[in-house]
Amino acid sequence: MSNGLVIALPAPPTYGAIEIKDYIRKNTYRALVITLSLLLLLFLFYWIYGMATTKTMGHSLRAPFSKIRVDIMMQETENQEDEAPPPETKQIVDYATATRAGTPIPVPDAQIQEDMKEFANVDKINESLSRNEGQIIDLNNLPQNMDLGDRKPEIHDEEPGSEEFIPVEKEPNVDLAELQKKVVYPEMARKVGVEGTVIIRVLVGKDGKVKQAKIQQSESSMLDQAAIDAVKKSVFTPAIQNGQPITCWVSIPIKFRLR
Repeated sequence: MSNGLVIALPAPPTYGAIEIKDYIRKNTYRALVITLSLLLLLFLFYWIYGMATTKTMGHSLRAPFSKIRVDIMMQETENQEDEAPPPETKQIVDYATATRAGTPIPVPDAQIQEDMKEFANVDKINESLSRNEGQIIDLNNLPQNMDLGDRKPEIHDEEPGSEEFIPVEKEPNVDLAELQKKVVYPEMARKVGVEGTVIIRVLVGKDGKVKQAKIQQSESSMLDQAAIDAVKKSVFTPAIQNGQPITCWVSIPIKFRLR
């Protein structure tokens, strides 16, 4: 001021923080009043709707219920337990005339009782035998080569099906350890690291030689032919039926493992 310099101060703003705070406060109050009014209207509407529904229905529905005297039920249960069960009634049904054993003794017709008149006399028996004369078998006229003793089961001479069941005393057998030594591991399967078990269905003849061999179950087709070749190189012990060798099927597992 001593130098005579006058600095003009800016005019104060007409809108600032005081006005903004006042605006927020007023709108907050206004929103609160509106929210409370809406809630009050909703409660009033719900109360009016409930009153109208009650008047329309007249009264609220209740599930039917019944009263039971527990002491009476317990007393009836005790009385039932004290009473003895009724005896079982045995019903006798006469399906036929009772059999009579012993040596028949001829008696006069006057002494025959009512329940014994159903027996045939000698004349009726002879008459019945004469009518059935053609059905009588004369054992003396039977063929001489006919075997009346116990019949032995038939021996299967024909080649059976792979799934046909044949009763035998002893199934075809082979040394599995020796069979595994004949297995040649396929080179391609060895390179890619294929392992698994192949089950071969083998038809073994009477002489123990392999007549047929087919794949029953396999984990990889790369191992099938090697398993079949190993089986065909082996000789089996044939199946035994009635003490004689027969042609029969058997399942043989071939394992392929890389060490």
